[in-house]
Amino acid sequence: MSSIAIGWISLAMMVLLIVSGLQVAVALLLLSLAGVWMIKGSFETATSLLAQASIDSIASYDFGVVPLFVLMGLLVAVAGVGKDVFEVADRMFYRVKGGLGIATVAANAGFAATTGISIASAAVFTRVAVPEMLRFGYGARFSVGVVAGSSVLGMLIPPSLLMILYAFLAEQSVGTMFIAGVLPGVLLAVVYGVGIWAMAHFWPSYVGGGGQVERPPMSAGEFVAKLVPINALIVLVLGGLYGGLFTATEGGAVGAAGALIIALARRRLDRAGLWRVLVETGQITVSVLFLIISANLYSRMLTLSGLPQAIVGAMAQAHFGVAGFFVVYIAIVLALGCIIDSGSIMLIVLPLLLPVARSLGLDLVWFGVITVIAVEIGLLTPPFGLSVYVVKSTLNDPRIGLADIFAGTLPFTVMMFAVMLIVIFVPWFARGLL
Repeated sequence: MSSIAIGWISLAMMVLLIVSGLQVAVALLLLSLAGVWMIKGSFETATSLLAQASIDSIASYDFGVVPLFVLMGLLVAVAGVGKDVFEVADRMFYRVKGGLGIATVAANAGFAATTGISIASAAVFTRVAVPEMLRFGYGARFSVGVVAGSSVLGMLIPPSLLMILYAFLAEQSVGTMFIAGVLPGVLLAVVYGVGIWAMAHFWPSYVGGGGQVERPPMSAGEFVAKLVPINALIVLVLGGLYGGLFTATEGGAVGAAGALIIALARRRLDRAGLWRVLVETGQITVSVLFLIISANLYSRMLTLSGLPQAIVGAMAQAHFGVAGFFVVYIAIVLALGCIIDSGSIMLIVLPLLLPVARSLGLDLVWFGVITVIAVEIGLLTPPFGLSVYVVKSTLNDPRIGLADIFAGTLPFTVMMFAVMLIVIFVPWFARGLL
C-alpha cells in the first residue's frame, strides 16, 4: 500500500472514529501511530516520533497563554460580569424594536472580550437573557436563536481558544491572531444587531416582544459599577496587546489577575469556588494541550505520507486558483461542521490544506480569521450544533425543543455566512489593525 493511500485511509478513519464517539485526541494519536508504523515499517520509529512530537508541541513559553486566558474567562463568569453587561445593554436598547435581542448581542460581544469559549457565552446568556425575552413577549424561537447565534462571538472576538489553536497549527503569533479577530468580531456583532432590528420591523410576528416596556431606572453609580470593570479588563488586555506592552502570554496573566481582583472585590469567589475554577482551568488546559500534541503528530504523519503535497500538486494541475480553493475549503469545513465540533474540524482540515494555502501565497492571518468564522458556523448547524445543545441543556424547558433552537439560529447562520464572505472579499477587516 502506498504512503498516500495510507494518508487517505487515515482521514476516512478519523471522521468515522470521531462520529462514532471516540475522543478527538485519542483518535489522532492512534491513527498517527498506526500511520507512521505502516509508512516506516517500524513501531519503534512511530513511538519515537510520538515522544518527539510531545516535546516539540508544547515545550514553549507561548503555551502559557492557554491556561491564563481560560482562567480569566472562568473568573469573569464567576464574577457575574455577563449578567451585569446584559442589564446595562438592556437599559440602552429596550426602547428599540427587538431591543432585548440587540442587548443580548451587545452583552455577548462584551462578554466575548473576556472569555474565549463560545459554550460559556451560550450557558451564561441562556440563564440571563432567554427568561427576560420570554417574560417581555419575545418569540421562543427568536429568544433562543439570539443567544445561540451571538454565542459564537466568543470564539471570534479575542481572546479565543480557536484563535490560539489555529495560531499553533499555522505557526502564527497568538497576539497577531487576537488583534486580527477584533474587527471581524465587531462586524459580526453589528450585522447581528442590524439584522435583529430589520426582523423586528419586517417580521414582527417572529420576533415578538414589547420593546417599549419601561424598566426600573439605573443610577449613574450602578451603571458605572456594572460596566467599568469589564471595560477596564478589555482595555487592559487588548490595549496592552495592541500597544505592544506585553505578549499574549503576559496579557493572559494580566487578564487573569484583573479578573481575580474583580471576582474578589464583588465577593463572588470563596475558597471552594476558587478551587473549582482552578480545577476546571486545569481540565480545559490539559484537553487543549493534548489536542495540540495529537495534531502535531498527525500533521507529521500526513507529511510523511505525502498526502498534503499530492493535494497541492493536484490543485495546481487543476488550475483551481484562490477562488476555487476557497469554494472547496469552505464546503469541506461547513460539511464537517454538521457532524463534528470546531476543534476537530481544524485538526483534521488544516494539516491537509494549510500547505495549499501557503502554495497559493495566501495571508495566513487573514486565512485564519476566515477559518474560525467558517468553523464557528458549525456551532449552529444541525445535527451537531454544539451551542444549540448547550442552550437546550442549560434552559431545561420542555416547551422548547432542539428543532426550535435550530430554527431560531437559522437567520444568524445566514448573517454569519454573509460576514464570512465580506471578510473574504475585503481582507482589510482581518488586516486593518495589524
